[in-house]
Amino acid sequence: MHDRTQLTPHLTETDRIDRLRLIRSDNVGPRTFYSLLNHFGNARAALERLPDLARRGGAARSGRICSEEQARAEIAAAKRIGVTLVAPGEAAYPPRLATLEDAPPLLGVRVRAAPDVLIRPIIAIVGSRNASGAGLKFAGQLARELGEAGFVVISGLARGIDQAAHRATVESGTVAVLAGGHDRIYPPEHGDLLAALLDQGGAISEMPLGHVPRAHDFPRRNRLISGASLGVVVIEAAHRSGSLITARMAAEQGREVFAVPGSPLDPRAAGTNDLIKQGATLVTEASDVINAVGPIMERPVVLEAREGDDEPLDFDIDPGVRARIVTLLGPSPVSLDDLIRMSGLSPSIVRTVLLELELAGRLERHGGGLVSIV
Repeated sequence: MHDRTQLTPHLTETDRIDRLRLIRSDNVGPRTFYSLLNHFGNARAALERLPDLARRGGAARSGRICSEEQARAEIAAAKRIGVTLVAPGEAAYPPRLATLEDAPPLLGVRVRAAPDVLIRPIIAIVGSRNASGAGLKFAGQLARELGEAGFVVISGLARGIDQAAHRATVESGTVAVLAGGHDRIYPPEHGDLLAALLDQGGAISEMPLGHVPRAHDFPRRNRLISGASLGVVVIEAAHRSGSLITARMAAEQGREVFAVPGSPLDPRAAGTNDLIKQGATLVTEASDVINAVGPIMERPVVLEAREGDDEPLDFDIDPGVRARIVTLLGPSPVSLDDLIRMSGLSPSIVRTVLLELELAGRLERHGGGLVSIV
């Protein structure tokens, strides 16, 4: 297993532009980006193969490939508002976020006076947008005490619990994770909060400038909130809420999950109480969080190879073999391991066919490594 920092050498301007072009091209998600980069050696070579791979996956026509002019324009526009595009392993990239299999290949980072805010120990606080007065008060109190203990608080800049956590830590350092581009703040009325927290904190987004957040962008954002942190504290979350999605992602990522108990009569506490039943650490004060993450902080963050990085792709595939894999796929999500077992084919062949289908816009990836046909 190789050291994953090798995947991010000191990037030249050309490398950064090529990588931005690749991740901004149609149907290229983070996992596919890393597979292509690992197989072809660099983003420029991968870009040249995109049309052919999409055709193999069954695309009637090739998807849009981001041009060099578009990439240069995005980098220039980002610089004008103080945003830098950084890759995993570079100094401003949150180190724990860089360990994710689907870490953003380029992350838009906006900081002012505190360039170290993204590499200090981070705790996430998330919860209901329609929070109770007691929930808002506790979120502010917990965030403030964590800030005083030296932690950076990260959240999603949403109404309710997120807002309370951010406002309580403006001076100690807080990070907002945006679902849209850095110039498309949601909700719009939190523009003043973002401006205030940038003095000692920061904001991150994997989305291009101008991207207006849509419903499916928020779960993607949530994996960044949990991924950058040591652990996630959930304060008030109804069943099937976005905060529970963040908690599930945190568990999948190997992060600590904390939950604040609430009244059984309040539906906003149903999700948090369930998390406690499922093994989340019960939190009533900041020391509950600090004591739990102490041992984790003593272990260094290691950037290892992503799953599949050492597994070569195999583009010499018989059409009948490709059809066998497509037949096994359906609208219900299935795991890669199940596809390998049911098809009787090698992992490299199955991974390659899935990559081709994704580039053709025919594959959807779900949490937990599951895939389905579109």
